[in-house]
Amino acid sequence: MRRRSFVGGAFAGVPVTGEFAVPRKLKGAGIPTTAFGKTGVKVSVIAQGGARMDLLPDVPSAAAHVRRVYDLGVTYFDCSRLYWDGRAEEAYGIGLQGVRKNVFLTTKTVKRTAREAQEELETSFRLLKTDYVDLWQAHAVQSHEDIDLLLGPGGAIEAFEAAKKAGKCRFIGFTGHHDPEVHAALLKAYRKWDTVMMPVHAADHAYLSFEKTALPVALNHGVGTQAIKVFGKAFLLRALSPAECLQYALSQPGVHVAVCGAGTQGQMEDNIRAVQDFRKMSPEEIADVRGRAIAGAGVYSGPMMEYWKKKA
Repeated sequence: MRRRSFVGGAFAGVPVTGEFAVPRKLKGAGIPTTAFGKTGVKVSVIAQGGARMDLLPDVPSAAAHVRRVYDLGVTYFDCSRLYWDGRAEEAYGIGLQGVRKNVFLTTKTVKRTAREAQEELETSFRLLKTDYVDLWQAHAVQSHEDIDLLLGPGGAIEAFEAAKKAGKCRFIGFTGHHDPEVHAALLKAYRKWDTVMMPVHAADHAYLSFEKTALPVALNHGVGTQAIKVFGKAFLLRALSPAECLQYALSQPGVHVAVCGAGTQGQMEDNIRAVQDFRKMSPEEIADVRGRAIAGAGVYSGPMMEYWKKKA
């Protein structure tokens, strides 16, 4: 399922309640910021994700989109070597020319050896048109074998530590959406992570929950947490509005930033509207949203919806 791509379109016909109906603001934008865990850096509470840049027709169009999102006040730009076969990084490099120092820029590598990870970082620098990133992340950690490879002799963690020491990245972290137990284990096995990325959404609690298993560990360690799959790959939009999805994720203890993989200007403008007057949901509102996320309209069907998680 894909969200509608025109401004405000994602909200059409979606049931909403109370204060979490569609906000009408935007104009000069003005997005709340937050201290990003123990990094101490202030970032916008929503980020432009690079994963859906491939929905745009070409790199120049993607670069224009990136610049428009920056102009609207987003200061957090998430990317990866994997995204769009490198073209997402290229679009970021073009779109953020002249404003690089005003943004929090990230990239990721799936490589598990120090040598390969370092080579990818140099490629990322070339495409992003920068000589450092604010955050470099070990991407798509899925298994205990991944942990062993990352942290073992010659593992990618050596490249991460060297890059941080050399000023090529300010912070280091890891990402994944497959197994919350693996996330918790890696957070405990290596205590120098600055950040972590994981699924946080209104149906997560019902099946292999990152919210229950990994998020409390991140919170306890003071790690900056990025929420992904906030809209449940659009499945949740059958029952919830985009605003409710964003408000829910950002209301969870320990969540600092919601990464929105929006590939259209309209989607990102909807997201910005949703957080311009952000306040955390009450326990009663959270319970209501959770209930609607897993009931009726075929909204939730465990691994059928959350296909990115391992099969129990």
